[in-house]
Amino acid sequence: MKIGLISDTHGYLDEKIFRHFEDVDEIWHAGDLGTIVVADQLSKLKPFRAVYGNIDGKGLRIRYPEDLIFELEGLKIWMTHIGGYPPSYEPRVRRQIDIISPQIFISGHSHILKVIPDKKRPGLIHINPGAAGQQGFHRMRTIIKMEIANGKIMDMKVVELGKRGRM
Repeated sequence: MKIGLISDTHGYLDEKIFRHFEDVDEIWHAGDLGTIVVADQLSKLKPFRAVYGNIDGKGLRIRYPEDLIFELEGLKIWMTHIGGYPPSYEPRVRRQIDIISPQIFISGHSHILKVIPDKKRPGLIHINPGAAGQQGFHRMRTIIKMEIANGKIMDMKVVELGKRGRM
């Protein structure tokens, strides 16, 4: 299963995203979509999973959950917008992570691209795809592409979309 992972679009979708995601099986958005239009455009492209972020309004909060927990290809995945990083997870996440026991924990919010194994929890990897939108302090807009098969992440690639413009 090929996955396109994106976060923090803040209502902006670069046309390059459509080209990069045309070969994925699903698109996952880790929050701060910004508008329902962004969600609709991505969901027309491929099967779409998303969580709402702190800037997302009522319409997106009704449509998408705060937390999305699911299993795919033998892996338990937890996606939420505000999560923190190992070992300093956000307090809400810290209280639940050992109960949920995901192998993949995905969050956005910081606009900082990071892929970090959790040394305290062997077998858990944290992924933040950075920010694909124009708003924020990040310099480079990024997304991640990866393949998940037989309980493993394979062929993870960071795609740089270009520098963030001034807004």
